[in-house]
Amino acid sequence: MGITMNLSGKNIKKIRGLILFAGVVVLALMKFDLLFTAVVFVVRIIRPFLVGGMIAFVINLPMRFYEEKLFRARKGKAPGKYLEKCKRGISLVLAYLSVVLVVTLVIVTVIPQLAATLKILPNQFSVFYNNVINWLEVILEENPQAIARLESMEMPSINWEEVVNMVMDFLRNGLGNMITSTVNVASGIISSTVNFFIALIFSVYLLTQKEKLQDQFKRLLRAYTKPKMYKSVLKVVDLLNRNFSNFITGQCTEAIILGLMFVVCMTIFRFDYAVMIGVLIAFTALIPIVGAFIGCFVGAFLMLVDDPVKAFWFVVLFIVLQQIEGNLIYPHVVGNSVGLPSIWVLAAVTIGGSLMGVFGMLVFIPLLSTVYVLLKEDVNKRNGDVLPKEPLPAEKVE
Repeated sequence: MGITMNLSGKNIKKIRGLILFAGVVVLALMKFDLLFTAVVFVVRIIRPFLVGGMIAFVINLPMRFYEEKLFRARKGKAPGKYLEKCKRGISLVLAYLSVVLVVTLVIVTVIPQLAATLKILPNQFSVFYNNVINWLEVILEENPQAIARLESMEMPSINWEEVVNMVMDFLRNGLGNMITSTVNVASGIISSTVNFFIALIFSVYLLTQKEKLQDQFKRLLRAYTKPKMYKSVLKVVDLLNRNFSNFITGQCTEAIILGLMFVVCMTIFRFDYAVMIGVLIAFTALIPIVGAFIGCFVGAFLMLVDDPVKAFWFVVLFIVLQQIEGNLIYPHVVGNSVGLPSIWVLAAVTIGGSLMGVFGMLVFIPLLSTVYVLLKEDVNKRNGDVLPKEPLPAEKVE
């Protein structure tokens, strides 16, 4: 009887929980607009800290490399006390300098060439315009019936008074809108600059205190959750950390390989702007799948100004190298680094890009990889399959 009452009490508790959950879901659906506004407001407030956390996560990868490689014990000798005390600060500075150096290299390599091209673009356009006019004249001379058809067409009459009134209305109303837009842009730039420096300072704090913050998170989680939940959460967090780290490392490696391929091939076939386009494609290739096409567009544009035939052959070269990179390099370097099959990498990029743009492309691959690994483990467990003794690809790199 006691057991029956105990089971009945547990069932009642579960039913209460389900009713409460259903009530919260219904209330959220009824007040969805208000809930969405509140979420946007909260995200806007904590955005600098979210950006700071993302910066800290990226900077932590080179910082950890410097700590492990530059300050490791050599031949059984541990680093001195002073060096041990300063290694975090030195590695942090080196990590930030490395990222700034890469961005500066891209800017110094790409921007001057783009500026020079845009400077000569008007002259090139006038030449292109004259060529088009001469081409049309030749066509019209060879096809007199086309001239007769054009002469027979009635040109629409233009009400110049109405055109002048439209221009005056645009200037009268557009001036105020232009001033308002200028003020909004200026305030947005100032706000973004302030938020960036707040995020940067917060990232420095996270990186200098990461062990302490990690310990505090574990103690807080252990205090308010059951042991089973505590282990599960730590497992998911650790898997997310490894997948994101491996994804960033694999994406950077793949971008460098692709950039070098373009530099070498363009040098062999004597294309112009080999180094500049290689650097640009390597930088834009950090965006999964579609990033390199941005570099292709810029490179083709630069060559189109000088020689349209070279621009065509550059696009052909890009397609060939992109197929090699997409079918051979990317699945092995990035797909294997996060333990995700190629078809799911493409699905993650498509879904993430549709929902959150470029940021979604970068985030959804490691997120889907984590879900894939957890689901695979659960399916194997439920089916009674023997799990592999070796760690999954996402668990190989710390």
